[in-house]
Amino acid sequence: MLTLATSILLLPSLASAHAVIEKMTPAAGERMAKGPEKIELAFNEAIESKVGSLKVLDKKSKTIGSSEPMTSKDGRTLSLALPTLAEGVYTVSYSVISADGHPVSGSYVFIVGNPPEAVDASNFNVHTELGHEGHVMSTQLGGRDFILYAIRIAYYAALMLAAGLLLWSAIARQENQSLGRVRRKWELPVARSLLVIVLLFVFIQATEMMKGYPASDYAKLFGQTSVGRAWLLLVVLAVALFPVLKLGSAVRAVWAVLILGVESWSGHAAVYSPKFVTILLDFIHLAGSALWAGGLVLLFAVWRFDRKEAGRFAEQFSRMALLSIAVMTVSGVAMTLFFLPSLDYLLYTPWGKMLIAKTAVVALVLVVGALLRFRVRKGQLPPAALLRADLGLMALIIAIVGIFTYITPLPANEPILYHKMGEEQHLTLRISPNKPGADNTFSLRVWLPENVGPAKSVKLRMISLDRPELGAIDVPLAPFVDEETSEFTGFVGESLKAEGPFLPFAGKWQAEMRVITRNDDEIVERYEFRNY
Repeated sequence: MLTLATSILLLPSLASAHAVIEKMTPAAGERMAKGPEKIELAFNEAIESKVGSLKVLDKKSKTIGSSEPMTSKDGRTLSLALPTLAEGVYTVSYSVISADGHPVSGSYVFIVGNPPEAVDASNFNVHTELGHEGHVMSTQLGGRDFILYAIRIAYYAALMLAAGLLLWSAIARQENQSLGRVRRKWELPVARSLLVIVLLFVFIQATEMMKGYPASDYAKLFGQTSVGRAWLLLVVLAVALFPVLKLGSAVRAVWAVLILGVESWSGHAAVYSPKFVTILLDFIHLAGSALWAGGLVLLFAVWRFDRKEAGRFAEQFSRMALLSIAVMTVSGVAMTLFFLPSLDYLLYTPWGKMLIAKTAVVALVLVVGALLRFRVRKGQLPPAALLRADLGLMALIIAIVGIFTYITPLPANEPILYHKMGEEQHLTLRISPNKPGADNTFSLRVWLPENVGPAKSVKLRMISLDRPELGAIDVPLAPFVDEETSEFTGFVGESLKAEGPFLPFAGKWQAEMRVITRNDDEIVERYEFRNY
């Protein structure tokens, strides 16, 4: 039965042998300093000129260019003109019909320049800068991190309030005496709170990060890592806030811009490219958040002190709040598109789920804000219930932000280890680090019964389950001496290995392992996995 089944599975492979690619330009696995002007596939016989496809995909599995493939006069060469290609890992996928009616399909990769590796959870790990091994960034929510979450929530609350108050002092140039008195009353306590919280924030984060490492590594943390230097700048700016409070509105605004800039530079945005764009988006998002949060707290404080002045300030605040939320929405959506390969990733991690929760709370803020603006435009005072509701929603958003900025937007890629034992064969497949677009190491170990002997042929193919129309990518395995190979009584084994970007983009994959014995029986094993 097995022989019959595997023979049936083998039929497409045998059929597609009627037309074989003799030359690929660029070649499979080729590394080029400059992108090719076209893809060219030369076959050993003619192919149908009006049927089939040839396309090139980028690192996000998006088709590049809009040109149609061309067939040579003799029908044996298929080519595709390309636009200028940036550095990256590219996938060529072809599907044609040979002149005798048999389908031929496949995929391969080539590399242009020296592309950066795809971003995953490991890119957010400051231990990499310190040379520490065995540490990963958090991608999950854990109860043991409660203290870290609490201090981060307090930090973001103090940061938003301090930056927001100073921005409002620069914006509200013709503020009423009551408004000025309330703002000045809040500024010094807020400055003191910010300094204490920043010191606690840096101390707790640093001690947690350096747990188990010598004290000498603290110098590396604060002197050699971008995160450590950003923490030092936060402390300096928190101390500098006290003299800044005695200066004019322009200096106050500069201080707010600096501290929000430092936070943007040390956040998730700094990992992505183009870095300038992502950091700028994060800064705009934080500035909008600070204006909204600082203005809301200021409005509530004025409302308790002088209702008449609160009514006047509410009109100015409602306009700025509407603008701030619009800016936060646009910048937040843009950052999400930069951070995640697709919106499906929102469902894969706690980060994505918390972003969905934050979005829902922001929608409630819009409802409350619309009600407040409606009352204000009618000349009515903002009611206490709506102000308290807005403050409560603001606190909830800050709590969510304090937590989800601690965990990484992307899941961690785990190395693949698949082992299966059976009467006909044992096999072990390893793929490490299982990172899209990276030079992953593929190793396949196969053991066959001694009476069958070593395998006649062993093939490993990577098939995209997200893009089933693409042909399989053949991994060019070669024998190697494996010192870790296990011995199984009654079986003879062999080890094969390859290294290269044969997982060119993130998604769901199927590893197809085809072993042909010396009796020409084929054993096929498939294993599904994914990377991010």
